[in-house]
Amino acid sequence: MDGSFPIPEIESGRADAAFREEVDAFLDAELTEELRAAGRETTGLKSPRWACDAWRKRLLARGWFAPSWPIEHGGADWSAAQRLYFENACAQRDAPIIMNSGVRTIGPLIIAEGSEDQKARYLPAILNGEHEWCQGFSEPQAGSDLSALSLRATRDGDDFILNGSKVWTSFAQYASHMFLLARCEEGSAGRDGLVFLLVEMNRPGIRVRPIDFISGETETNEVFFDNVRTPAADRIGDIGEGWRAAKALMAIARSNNTTTGLLRRALRAAKRGMTGLAPSQDLYNLAMKVDTFEALEARVASGEMPVGSAASSSVLKVIATELHQAITQAGLCLAPNSDFAQAKYLSTRAATIYSGTSEVHRNILAHAIGCP
Repeated sequence: MDGSFPIPEIESGRADAAFREEVDAFLDAELTEELRAAGRETTGLKSPRWACDAWRKRLLARGWFAPSWPIEHGGADWSAAQRLYFENACAQRDAPIIMNSGVRTIGPLIIAEGSEDQKARYLPAILNGEHEWCQGFSEPQAGSDLSALSLRATRDGDDFILNGSKVWTSFAQYASHMFLLARCEEGSAGRDGLVFLLVEMNRPGIRVRPIDFISGETETNEVFFDNVRTPAADRIGDIGEGWRAAKALMAIARSNNTTTGLLRRALRAAKRGMTGLAPSQDLYNLAMKVDTFEALEARVASGEMPVGSAASSSVLKVIATELHQAITQAGLCLAPNSDFAQAKYLSTRAATIYSGTSEVHRNILAHAIGCP
């Protein structure tokens, strides 16, 4: 088994040779050893901020920071095959892991459903790094059952006044903006009476309290809202119909929060921990599973899956996150005294919880195929 875990021909061949050569040449020229080291040593959801910022600037200068965005909004407008090849090529060279919520989730939603004013205000700021976004969905009593949320958005003239809290908010301590779901209709329950808002994090009354993980990372936070005033016009979709916008956004997020590239990084890290050991049969088996998942990811991205987008994203989310955990567990077994292996193993324990638990997604899939 090659420690580099090369990209399988079945998928790399879908992107044309000229594109692959262009990508390889760019990555080889622009990825410094410092950036590669930062990517290689990443155990959490994203690499150190300095590395993410430096790599973002290089990608933006080439027009490649937002691979799926349309060209008119500053994106590369790549095909599914091109995006998959680029993701894997970056992973193979240990590029920093950016995991930018602006590019990956709220940006595509604004492009699809935002107003022209919102596109003009937010999309350029996402690309140039001026705005960094976080997601305000989960609450102390609303995790997998997001419809139980209680953050109150009370209408007052042209504004909403927010009161309540969010929890497990990734990178809120760095974010300039949050997209959130709040309850805006008195007496409403479940999925009714919600609004999807775009909120500036510097508004008076917002307080962020970091949550320290056992892995040593501090990636998530509690966020408290105390009479926070924010414009009612700065929303996606109609008032009272926020669930529809949130559902569209989560389909985007679940389909790309654990990619083949991330799985290949974890495999290579596990192989590095095998110093002096014979190749592990577990790693052989896991490598074959990653190859299979890559073929599935390519089918979903190209629209070839026979089920709807929600079910497709649930398939990807369940398989990828459980496979990620299996890989990091194998890595820890191979190198039990490695600080990296321990931190990586611990950081992936939450993978089958965030963006909906595996149990919730299996229910979604059962409903999609008609199970009672």
